[in-house]
Amino acid sequence: MSDTAPTFAESVHTPSRVSTGEVYGLMAEFIEPDHVVRAARRAYRAGFRKMDGYSPLPVVGLAEAIGFKKNRVATIVLLGGVTGACSGMFMQWFASTVHYPLIIAGRPYASWPSFVPITFELGILFAAFSAVFGMLALNGLPRLYHPVFNAPGFDLASQDRFFLCIEATDPKFHLTQTREFLESLGARTVSVVEH
Repeated sequence: MSDTAPTFAESVHTPSRVSTGEVYGLMAEFIEPDHVVRAARRAYRAGFRKMDGYSPLPVVGLAEAIGFKKNRVATIVLLGGVTGACSGMFMQWFASTVHYPLIIAGRPYASWPSFVPITFELGILFAAFSAVFGMLALNGLPRLYHPVFNAPGFDLASQDRFFLCIEATDPKFHLTQTREFLESLGARTVSVVEH
């Protein structure tokens, strides 16, 4: 008899392999998109908050079902656009009043109507870059590895299966009870996801 107790993950039997790593969560596989949406709604009602859905195509209602309500990309784009517009206006004002002041056709040094095109263009440019980089940052990209890649059969998420993963960091997560809960939702399979 060994003095060391089995790890949390070793004490769980997974049908496809013996688990030896740290548990990331439980992954439930569904055949139909409505089933994963229904399961996500029931999981959210049951109090689970740290979960994510995976599918090969956009599923209407899945994001709302897992509790995703606020999209911060719009705020990031607005801030980027305002920063770009202010930068464009300041750059032109500084150049025409401080660095190289010229009176052209009797206009004042800081003739703002002539600054509008570049102010507009820099606002659009900064907003576009903010949209791309904000989206990448909020999605956690680029990410070459994610623990869900370890889930048995997860390669079907890009073909014809729908998955719901409840993470182990969820306060309500308990390996056995969460597994039973996911099985009661009609999941085709429920598997342990390791880090």
